[in-house]
Amino acid sequence: MTPGISTAKNAKIFFKVREYAHEPSNTSYGEEAAEKMGVQIERVFKTLVVSLGGKELAVGVVPVSSMLNMKHIAKAAGAKKAEMAAASDVERSTGYVLGGVSPLGQKRKLKTIIDSTANQFSTIFVSAGRRGLEIELKPDDLKTLSNGIFAEIGYNK
Repeated sequence: MTPGISTAKNAKIFFKVREYAHEPSNTSYGEEAAEKMGVQIERVFKTLVVSLGGKELAVGVVPVSSMLNMKHIAKAAGAKKAEMAAASDVERSTGYVLGGVSPLGQKRKLKTIIDSTANQFSTIFVSAGRRGLEIELKPDDLKTLSNGIFAEIGYNK
């Protein structure tokens, strides 16, 4: 049980946990998840932590088939600029390792922006807090549990 799964369970929302055998040599975590679970890549979302200048961090949740637009996430977060956060800052603030960062159950609750494409689907997949472990839930439930907002923050690769 990860903090992400506990968060969903305690909220009494609909969710499913999906586990697959993660290949340690694979660093395309989201693409691997979609392939091994047999789901559309657009329904699997990655959790990216950005630095908003200074010490403030925020979370961007985008489809693994997309890239995070730094200008758009900065604007949605009310900041002037954004850049990818250092791995050590990500792990320290979320309590998760890279490739297994969940938008739920983070050690320090960060401002969360979910790409609006999530609303195209009845359910989406996000990391449950460990490589090889995904949680399927409704986009609105993710928004509520993460105190997030929807915004256009992704773009196609």
